[in-house]
Amino acid sequence: MTRTLDILERLIAFPTVSADSNLALIDYVQDVLVKVGFDVTRIPSPCRQKAGLFARIGPAIQGGVCLSAHTDVVPVGHQTWTVPPFKLTRKDGRVHGRGTTDMKGFLASVLAMAERSGAADLSEPLSLVISYDEEIGCVGIREMMPDIRGLIGKPCAVIVGEPTSMQVAIGHKGKAALRATCHGESGHSAQAPNFVNAIHVAADFVQGLRKVQTDLANGAQDKAYAISYSTVHVGKIRGGEALNIVPDQSVVDFEIRHLALTPVDEIRAMIDAAARRVEAGFKTSAAKIVIEEVNRYPGLDTPREADIVSWANHMAGETGITKVAFGTEAGVFDELGLPVVVMGPGDMTRDGHKPDEGLDLSDLTACDAMLDRVLSDL
Repeated sequence: MTRTLDILERLIAFPTVSADSNLALIDYVQDVLVKVGFDVTRIPSPCRQKAGLFARIGPAIQGGVCLSAHTDVVPVGHQTWTVPPFKLTRKDGRVHGRGTTDMKGFLASVLAMAERSGAADLSEPLSLVISYDEEIGCVGIREMMPDIRGLIGKPCAVIVGEPTSMQVAIGHKGKAALRATCHGESGHSAQAPNFVNAIHVAADFVQGLRKVQTDLANGAQDKAYAISYSTVHVGKIRGGEALNIVPDQSVVDFEIRHLALTPVDEIRAMIDAAARRVEAGFKTSAAKIVIEEVNRYPGLDTPREADIVSWANHMAGETGITKVAFGTEAGVFDELGLPVVVMGPGDMTRDGHKPDEGLDLSDLTACDAMLDRVLSDL
């Protein structure tokens, strides 16, 4: 594991918060891969301040295995850390630093295995997809997909290395982020009842969202999740300019996290109907709700009986099958028709996005062992 830790130390030192560039890290990773014989395609972001990589080694045939990781991390600015967030700290059987669990630990293990693969006699190809801007809603992988679609071929298995404590995750919910702009009429607050208060429109809309949530809680269920149904969550609401002005606009930011078996458009139709009912309740065209989709990524529901599941569980050392609460890029690969699971070192509940984020060395050892089995299998 020495080489894995050396690489992880380098990766943590790159402060690749999603708001900032990841190009220095990508330069480093590309250099590692090229030196051991990978064919590497660099995929720049539209703004050119970030990039992802597609890399491949082995025979130019279909099949093989694809390993996927993202390079960005969440911010540390409003958290209190007792260790430097962008310097790897090792103590008490753990390593600490932003991204150790989510998900530079997996990427370090992949790069160490990639170096070993350069000397291996592969009968099937090994490919890597390394992305950016996953933490802001799987944006980067979507932007990379036109290039990846023509490069990836048909691997027999895709492993997205998000933290699952090295269990094989076969499912997660999809997500859609939305914004509702609620319109009313401005006027002097002394005559407030004569105008449509946009905050009142927004408040009624939030009540409508809560009714949608109740309906979802009584609808489709998947008991593999701690919260077994689709959810609607309001995360931000704002409106008004001054206390003595009736506000003519209020904005509600909310999200849908949906079971893979429940199409997001079905839930969106419920929400649109709730908005129309709120508008009708004001009995004037001044009350209006305009909903726009900000972002979405698909869910994942790989069948438990799929070949990739038994294969991945064997590669992991029979660690077990699970589903995870958080979203990943796996659904994007699933949309390509590729067999995909999520499996990687770390515990998202314990460490993900938290101060003093850490990773058990035993998990990193298990990941190295899993990737050695994958390499042997190839």
